[in-house]
Amino acid sequence: MRRYVRVALLCLGCGLCSLLYGSSQLALEQEPGGGKPQARDSAAPVRRQRAGGGRAEAGSAGRAKPELPGRCKNLSVSYWNSYWMLPSDVCGMNCFWEAAFRYGFMKTQSVEKMHLAVVACGGRLEETVTMLKSAIIFSIQPLQFHIFAEDQLHNGFKGILNGLPYQGKFNYTIYPITFPTESAAEWKKLFKPCASQRLFLPLILKDVDSLLYVDTDILFLRPVDDIWSFLNKFNSTQIAAMAPEHEEPRIGWYNRFARHPYYGITGINSGVMLMNMTRIRRKYFKNDMTTARLQWGEILMPLLKKYKLNITWGDQDLLNIMFFHNPESLFVFPCQWNYRPDHCIYGSNCKEAEEEGIFILHGNRGVYHDDKQPTFRAVYEAIKKYSFGDDLLNFLLEPLELELQKTMHTYCGRIYKVFIKQLRKSIRDIYDRRSKGS
Repeated sequence: MRRYVRVALLCLGCGLCSLLYGSSQLALEQEPGGGKPQARDSAAPVRRQRAGGGRAEAGSAGRAKPELPGRCKNLSVSYWNSYWMLPSDVCGMNCFWEAAFRYGFMKTQSVEKMHLAVVACGGRLEETVTMLKSAIIFSIQPLQFHIFAEDQLHNGFKGILNGLPYQGKFNYTIYPITFPTESAAEWKKLFKPCASQRLFLPLILKDVDSLLYVDTDILFLRPVDDIWSFLNKFNSTQIAAMAPEHEEPRIGWYNRFARHPYYGITGINSGVMLMNMTRIRRKYFKNDMTTARLQWGEILMPLLKKYKLNITWGDQDLLNIMFFHNPESLFVFPCQWNYRPDHCIYGSNCKEAEEEGIFILHGNRGVYHDDKQPTFRAVYEAIKKYSFGDDLLNFLLEPLELELQKTMHTYCGRIYKVFIKQLRKSIRDIYDRRSKGS
């Protein structure tokens, strides 16, 4: 019984204190000038009052501080000087908001950047810029480009990218082509010049958590944000995502010709590769060279030495071997995220693209630059010729559709509508976002 009496007395005391505090605030409101907002110099730095010491220190340079609501005096709230212990001439309500702003409860979350990497060598400058252009046009969140290129291409990239109008939408860093010193010559001549650079991205970009690698002959037909969101769908064991090399085993390359292990039924294509690089760096990979599991940086050279006489597609073959032994580590996304000529030159065999359209176009085998697959070339030329700021319907979609209609004599041209189905939706989404002011 005594316990209940003590609790009742405690509640009564708290209520009395609240009543007294409310009365004092009401009295302040009635004092001359008590209810007037105090002027504040918005340029003056927010200063923090240390408990006990009375010394104030300026806020961090370069970091914007929210202007405090009108009646709150320049006296900070902290764990040692909470708002209900402040002097009576400080408004408790406004100081609550000051505490919220200052300690981050009301701060806007920083926007996440999407990291996109590409490797360019030889005459790939124009093709690479066109790929980057497609990413800028449709993406929503800011992009960070990591461009690995031969030295003679660096100035070309800088000149073009610095001249693009949407500087706030992307940043870029240009890197030299870099291989391990002791085996650089061997890696450089693997498959195509510089192609194997992608294998070393987790070791070079050590501060990047996740990364989307694409070949230079990629074109985005919907926001990068959408493929980036697959990272959230990885389970606890998955470290990377790629699409199958083929949908139809009867025309597959790996299942008919490969002389090495490969992932799944038809292998995987590494032209579009989404990576959780933190997980890649931490993982120990099963392999067929030793009973011990090896980390990413340890396994690459032994793999090359064992299989270099048996591989045809270079670094892609090495990735197939790795994920053959570690299938639980791969997330496989549908073919519309890496749509290649093989999906239509013998008849349509990517059902997802037929239903929803092509999301990412991959013009491998040089089809953007010859007349073998005019449907692919038409999409490339349309994006290359498009100028930022022009109307997307009148200067991109409609001219492209007219050109695609001229390709109906080819198997890919007969299904040309799958090439613009998602593109049309992406453009409509851009207009919707603009109308909403986002």
